[in-house]
Amino acid sequence: MGSPDAHADAPTDVPAAAAPHATPGRALGTGAEIPGPATPGGRAGLAALREEPERSVVALDFDGTLAPIVADPDQARAHPAVVPALARLAPRLRGVAIVTGRPAELAVRYGGFAGVPGLENLTVLGAYGAERWDAATGEVSVPPPDPGIAEVRAGLPRLLASLGVPEGVSTEDKGLAVAVHTRRAPDPSGAFAALREPLSELAARHGLRVEPGRFVLELRPHGVDKGVALTAYLAEKDAGPVLYAGDDLGDLAAFAAVEQRRAQGVPGVLVCSGSTEVTELADRADVVVPGPEGVAALLAAL
Repeated sequence: MGSPDAHADAPTDVPAAAAPHATPGRALGTGAEIPGPATPGGRAGLAALREEPERSVVALDFDGTLAPIVADPDQARAHPAVVPALARLAPRLRGVAIVTGRPAELAVRYGGFAGVPGLENLTVLGAYGAERWDAATGEVSVPPPDPGIAEVRAGLPRLLASLGVPEGVSTEDKGLAVAVHTRRAPDPSGAFAALREPLSELAARHGLRVEPGRFVLELRPHGVDKGVALTAYLAEKDAGPVLYAGDDLGDLAAFAAVEQRRAQGVPGVLVCSGSTEVTELADRADVVVPGPEGVAALLAAL
């Protein structure tokens, strides 16, 4: 689900050593049972999805949701149980979408989604929906980048050098965005905190914004988020019930989109792929599962 995915990252106000958040009645192990959502809205959403799968959509973040978070974002791969579960589930649904901060082509490659029987109705919305890959055609559509991205890309090395960032801080060029990772620094939280303000100032100078994640700060254009991408996809599909699963702060916009639909009478289920690094999604979720393994188990149970 992820947020800046694999590259999502722990905000400094979330203690890295916090215990995994799991409200009683929300947690799902790796068994085959579908969990009982802890909220009335979640229970109604799950019931509607099971009753009307042909009208329903399952939408998922990638990093931290389908793929375990790893120190090197280029090494992220979908949990081995994810693709088989999706291939069994997808033909029963109106559509399946991967909504990720990664470039669409990378998410397809790292997820192993191309050419899989059963995934013909899969869409990958990359770069928070700015990019798109459809399994039915195998084609990727990519818009031109915001001019501010090129300016940030050119100025970022000088800024990081002037700040004297510690070894282990790395950058990731995502085409339509640029991310700075602190996970491999000696003090990931300290580096994250020290970089947040100067990167926010750099982004603002070039008409961009900073999206914090799990030990990552991503500089990207305004008006691009997972909520906008998910809402447009659901409208395109004329979808009814929706299940959305994510793990990081970038997924909050998608959670809000599902909550808005629920307020309008359209059922939905919010799933958090739980971690010790970010608890905000768990506080909003109907169901909390133990990371990508738990998400795969949920998909298999569905």
